[in-house]
Amino acid sequence: MKRKLLGTLLCVVLLFALIGYASGAAKHKIYLITMDQMDQHWVTVDAGAKKAVKELGNVDYRWLAPDVKDDAKQIECINNAVAGGADAILLAANGPTAVTSALREATAAGVKIIYVDSAADYPGEQTLATDNEAAGTTAGQEMKKALAAKGITSGKIGIVNVNAATASVVAREKGFRAAFKGTKFEILETQYGEGDAAKSKDIAANYITQGVVGIFGANEGSTVGTGNAIKEAGGRVIGVGFDKSNTILQLIKEGYLLATMAQNPDVMGYKGIKAAVAVLEGKNPGAKYIDTGVSVLTKDTI
Repeated sequence: MKRKLLGTLLCVVLLFALIGYASGAAKHKIYLITMDQMDQHWVTVDAGAKKAVKELGNVDYRWLAPDVKDDAKQIECINNAVAGGADAILLAANGPTAVTSALREATAAGVKIIYVDSAADYPGEQTLATDNEAAGTTAGQEMKKALAAKGITSGKIGIVNVNAATASVVAREKGFRAAFKGTKFEILETQYGEGDAAKSKDIAANYITQGVVGIFGANEGSTVGTGNAIKEAGGRVIGVGFDKSNTILQLIKEGYLLATMAQNPDVMGYKGIKAAVAVLEGKNPGAKYIDTGVSVLTKDTI
C-alpha cells in the first residue's frame, strides 16, 4: 500500500515537473530595443509591452536600450539580445541603415523583427508607428494658425531636430516644411541636438536671437529644450513640438509651447508584443504597417 502511494506521489511530482518544464519551454523570449533610455516616450512603449506580456503569460520579456542615441551602442544591444536567445526583437531603429548588418545576422539566427516607432531599411514582420510626415504637417498647420491669429504672415522659423538619419524625425521635418510651402515664411536650416534637452535649448535660444517667430521641436528632448528656451526668452516665440511628457505638458499649460503632437507609444509596445507572439506561433500578425495615431495636445485639450 505504501509503495503504491509512494509511486502515485512520484507520478504526480513528475507530472508537475513536466508541466513546469513545458510551460517554461513554451515561453517566447522577446526583447524591446529602443533608441535610448532618456525619453518618457520609450518608458511608455515599455509599459505597453509589459501590459501585453501580462495578458499573454507566455512571454519572457526584457527591455534593452543605449543610454544615449548611438548606432554602435544600439548594435551592441541587438547583438546581446541575439546572444541572449531572443526569439523576437521589437526595435525602434536609431538610423535606417546603421543596424542592417546586425539585423541580417539576427534574422540568420532565426530572430523575428518587429518595428516600433521607427523602422530600419531592412524587412521586418510588421511596423507599428506614427504617420510621421502627416503628423509633421499637422504641427506646421497648428503653428500657421497661431501665427495668423497674431497677424504674423511672414518671418523666420527654426527647426530643432534629433539628427539627419533617423527616419521618423526626418519624416516629421519633411511634413512640417511642407505645411509652409507657398507662404512668405522662411524655414531656416535645421539644427540637430541629438534629442538632448540641454543641447536643444541652446539651439532654440540661438534661433530666438536670430528673431524667429516660431520653432518646431521634432521629438521629446527637442521639444523640452525649445519650450525652456522660449520660457527664458519671455514667451515671445510660438513653439510646437512632438511627443508627450510631464515637462512638455507643463510647458503647454504655462503657455510657453502652443502644442505637441502626442503619439501612442503604449499602443506600439502593446501591439508589438502581440504581433511578435503571433509571428512566433505561425499566425498572421496583420497588416505590414499599422499607423498608431497621433493627437494634437494644446492648453485646451490637456
